[in-house]
Amino acid sequence: MVDTIVIGAGVAGAVVAGQLARKKNEKVLLIDRRSHIGGNCYDEYDEYGILIHKYGPHIFHTNDETVYEYFSEYTDWILFGHEVKANVYGKLICVPFNLNTLHMVYEKEKADRIEKILIDEYGLNSRVPILELKKSENSEIREVAQYVYDNIFLKYTMKQWGKKPEEVDEGVTARVPVVISRDNRYFMDKYQGMPKLGYTKMFEKICDHKNIEVRLNTQFSDILKIEKDKVIFEGKEFNGKVVFTGMIDELLDYKYGRLPYRSLEFDFIHYDKDDYQGCSVVNYTVDEEYTRITEFKHLTKQENTNGTTIVKEYPREYNGENTPYYAINNDKNDECYNKYLNEAKKIKNLYLLGRLAEYKYYNIDVIAARALEFVKNTN
Repeated sequence: MVDTIVIGAGVAGAVVAGQLARKKNEKVLLIDRRSHIGGNCYDEYDEYGILIHKYGPHIFHTNDETVYEYFSEYTDWILFGHEVKANVYGKLICVPFNLNTLHMVYEKEKADRIEKILIDEYGLNSRVPILELKKSENSEIREVAQYVYDNIFLKYTMKQWGKKPEEVDEGVTARVPVVISRDNRYFMDKYQGMPKLGYTKMFEKICDHKNIEVRLNTQFSDILKIEKDKVIFEGKEFNGKVVFTGMIDELLDYKYGRLPYRSLEFDFIHYDKDDYQGCSVVNYTVDEEYTRITEFKHLTKQENTNGTTIVKEYPREYNGENTPYYAINNDKNDECYNKYLNEAKKIKNLYLLGRLAEYKYYNIDVIAARALEFVKNTN
């Protein structure tokens, strides 16, 4: 007897399944087409004994104490402040652009002068969008904003989203900050770190419950179908809950066409040396086809490893065969999504949760919070 079917064993699906089993004593069937749980957070040891993130780096960060305490029931943490460098024509600088970056880019006298103006004008520890800096009456402040736009934002965004310069959304540009601080951390959240034994071990613990049956290597369409706004499970109408975390267009047989996504391609390389780049992540913001290189031993604080493993990350168009990572939200695509959403609302006891099902970008903590809230409010 199954009370709830959860489709997709990523963050949303695993948290929902775990909470329904523990808090509501429900029998949950959790399925995933992949051979593992954890979704894109999945990590594994490579042949050299280095813990790698198969689908690109995932750093946990949150100000949500409830989410932090929830995950802490299933893992200890390696606490650290994630720092990112940008490779600008061979020179490594701190990003987001901050007061330390200022002194990396300009000679001391000029950097000291601009630093004083920034602090006096905007205040220490503030985050000022470059669009605001571009409006400054001071030519050197406008110069800083232009430097950030040209060398950190524009070409990186073009690579990431496959856009031409004139197609880059000014609204996105407006959110790119200059941080008037000497704190090099990429995130400012209260809680930051990595699960001590990895994400996979954490999600395995979350899903390890007598009320949860996990079926991997299982396409949802093999066991579940939608017929006349009803869910048919293994040939019979299913009256329990169905929590769907996959692509909504796939669920509804692409009735209104495919929703566009950006995908990624990963090139893992191992080097027989102790260190490759000296830090966890370097963004390539102006040149190279890839957008960033992650060196995992710095990300997960691995010691006594046999060499080092990196991954180069290449943005790609989603073609229906590769993995969808990022929704491409614009008026046209959102209108198409809303058509699917309206169709989905007609289906009895169907709930949509997660990046793909909601066609929206979520950080790990936000989707976990939504999953916890869903279970709290559901019958």
